[in-house]
Amino acid sequence: MVSHDPVLLDRVVALLDPALSHDGAVLVDATLGLGGHSEAVLTRCEQARVIGIDRDLDALAMAGERLAPFGDRFLGVHAVYDELPDVLDDQGLDSVDAVLFDLGVSSMQLDVPERGFAYSVDAPLDMRMDKTTGPSAADVLNTYSVGDLTRVLRDYGEEKFARKIAGAVVRRRETTPFTTSAALVELLYAEIPAPARRTGGHPAKRTFQALRMEVNDELAVLRRAIPAAIDAIGVGGRVVVESYHSLEDRLVKQAFTAATRSTVPIDLPFVPEGSEPALRLVTRGAEQADDVETAANPRAASVRLRALERIAPSSTSPGAAS
Repeated sequence: MVSHDPVLLDRVVALLDPALSHDGAVLVDATLGLGGHSEAVLTRCEQARVIGIDRDLDALAMAGERLAPFGDRFLGVHAVYDELPDVLDDQGLDSVDAVLFDLGVSSMQLDVPERGFAYSVDAPLDMRMDKTTGPSAADVLNTYSVGDLTRVLRDYGEEKFARKIAGAVVRRRETTPFTTSAALVELLYAEIPAPARRTGGHPAKRTFQALRMEVNDELAVLRRAIPAAIDAIGVGGRVVVESYHSLEDRLVKQAFTAATRSTVPIDLPFVPEGSEPALRLVTRGAEQADDVETAANPRAASVRLRALERIAPSSTSPGAAS
């Protein structure tokens, strides 16, 4: 099995534990991956069971093998995490006690060359988390216009040379379509000026990130999934999110802020009974990994961790966990 080192594992479990400390508690691990977080929850929260969602069939199979010792306390489901309401309907659940998102690409996807996520080896330009559906990274490179490629690289990769790279991609594909990562990496080295290549990590990092986010429609999925998760938790339930990209974290922050904001006019001298927000922030801003964890696990360097809790029922959400 591919190695897997979950980011902020102890802190994540500590945030989830209060919601999972009763008999029959249910956690939805919305981004199951290799099951590292789920394994820790099942081990430390002995009354809880986990529904693990992943769009990647390989990840589901590997996590299922890892979590098999927990028997029927674990259920794996092949779905995208914005399909959370449908997953709960299928399981006959009106609500759950916690939902966890560990966003971005998993170590398994990065470490298996043929998946095409990594720029360090030559491999087919795929990058689909679910290999059974949708366009690949090669399809994006070979069909998008200069304008659309520029938007993807600029918005998702925060790439300063987005338009220059997009123009070069379109010129090259006229004679030789993109099929593998080496050709793209070669082009990026040629188009990104030498001074810029010396800072900010590997020159292909931003472009590969942008293509992955586009191929998997990650921001649109997240924009639907976070409100769905908030609606899914009962009183005492928690939503915990680990983000690794500023756009992801911004969406999470906005959704959490909206959910916990009071609707009482700011000039009202008191909050009428029953008008308090139904949710509260558990974390103060976004928590980050310390230097020790970042040194041991470089992926932790960009993590932003946020959590909220339902403290009262609302008209749009369940009143109690099932």
